[in-house]
Amino acid sequence: MDNQRTPEQMVAGLVKLLEPTPNGDDHFTGRKKRGGVGRVFGGQVIAQGLLAAECTVDPDRPAHSLHAYFLRGGSEDFEIDYQVMRDFDGGSFSNRRVVASQQDRPILNLTASFQKQQPGLHHVDAEMPDVPPPEELEPEVEVRRRFAEQARPEARHHFLSERPVEMRAVEGRHWMNPKPAPPRSHSWFKTVAPLPDDPRIHRAVLAFTSDMTLLGTCALPHGLSWARGEVVSASLDHAVWFHEEFRADEWLLYATDSPWSGGGRGFNRGRIFTRDGRLVASVAQEGMIRRVAPKV
Repeated sequence: MDNQRTPEQMVAGLVKLLEPTPNGDDHFTGRKKRGGVGRVFGGQVIAQGLLAAECTVDPDRPAHSLHAYFLRGGSEDFEIDYQVMRDFDGGSFSNRRVVASQQDRPILNLTASFQKQQPGLHHVDAEMPDVPPPEELEPEVEVRRRFAEQARPEARHHFLSERPVEMRAVEGRHWMNPKPAPPRSHSWFKTVAPLPDDPRIHRAVLAFTSDMTLLGTCALPHGLSWARGEVVSASLDHAVWFHEEFRADEWLLYATDSPWSGGGRGFNRGRIFTRDGRLVASVAQEGMIRRVAPKV
């Protein structure tokens, strides 16, 4: 059983999943998720694409942003091919374009920008939200086990699958309560065991996790949930800006909000803070979200 793996094994498996294998000529192969069923998680494709791009850039130029468009859903039955184009290398910045494909069909386009570390003007106008610390919150894996029986049968695998990234929600998830709620959410997260010291891995894990909980934020005002079969949703585009260094194996707070939804789309924003209040990343995403007509 997957759930019998130790935390160290789960995190080692996550790192192995996210690190693409080089195939020459700036082509890389992304592994299949162990025990995966159905559609590939978007955060996995983003993280693998980011690491593929990072392999083609000098180590003294860390990624400072990525912008991705999801073209079609990927399948967990196949590996993913990543082709990296070296579009620009300047005095301070580099830019890479990545196309992720399965069976010769593009599933994601990603552009990443990299900058040589240098001093500059500095200010922060983002206050750390006043929320309970993670120790006072129930691990989400335990919450999911309780709610699994209420989910659609096809969603139960997702609820019960192993989780190398631990999350603890301040407010209830959209699948927990059918009552409308403000479009805001706060979650603590970190890997369940230590990560290697390589900053690229920590950026990849943050990018991977940034696709969790975000799209569900725009469903909160409507009291609807994909887990109950009330909506269908899919990420359309996703952007991450990396501001400062951090560790993804230490608690990070993910504060999300959704200022708008309409026309079958929902727009969501995220800010990621370290426990001591540093803003280390910002996220934005728009997704397709549609109400499912009840069966009669």
